[in-house]
Amino acid sequence: MTDQKAAIITGGSSGIGRAAAVALAKQGVKIAIAARRVKEGEETVRLVKEAGSEGIFVKTDVANENDVRSLVEKIVKQYNRLDYAFNNAGIEEKTTPLVDQTSEVFDQIMNVNVKGIWLSMKYEIPEMIRTGGGAIVNTSSGAGVVGYPLQPIYIASKHAVLGLTKSAALEYAKSGIRINAIAPGVTETEMVERVDKQLIEHLKSITPIGRIGDPQEIADAVVWLLSDKASFVLGHTLLVDGGVVSR
Repeated sequence: MTDQKAAIITGGSSGIGRAAAVALAKQGVKIAIAARRVKEGEETVRLVKEAGSEGIFVKTDVANENDVRSLVEKIVKQYNRLDYAFNNAGIEEKTTPLVDQTSEVFDQIMNVNVKGIWLSMKYEIPEMIRTGGGAIVNTSSGAGVVGYPLQPIYIASKHAVLGLTKSAALEYAKSGIRINAIAPGVTETEMVERVDKQLIEHLKSITPIGRIGDPQEIADAVVWLLSDKASFVLGHTLLVDGGVVSR
């Protein structure tokens, strides 16, 4: 990675997205932070600059096509290229029996977690092709490879991310674009803080490594997948979950 490269990070206002932004910035990558929360997004940009690179914040709802199109246009206008994308924006589901969920909840989760990633790739890929290729990492979850009761819509959305990732990876491999997914386990983020505490304690108890993850640990895996060190990795889902799925 060099200071000639530019990246988009959605969901970059906190947690894993923020950690990935700072990690890439330390390698000289210029960053466009996309998120709905302005204050937090601008704080990430400050951290990017503190890490020695350049960054901009673009207020973005990834479920809104105009927002995503504008996001890509702005980074290309600013840096004249797009080399990397970490499509990380996502929302959780309140622990609720399937029969008590609503159409509104279903649409909201699918629009952000699935449509948001589809839209992001739809506009990122042409710009990467224009400059000779690139790399994309989409955020799924350990929940994207297993089932779990009381969160059926969230888990379905994270499974869907893997289908999008694999299909897009095969479609654009010969265009010089590598597309992979990251599947974090329980990680110390704001999202986890909002989830039912009993569920989190249960997940901690079944994590073989004996603790939950740190955002930096997930970010390090993302940076590797984006880098040339992962040049032969394509359509892969990298579990970074402390061994939960391997139990």
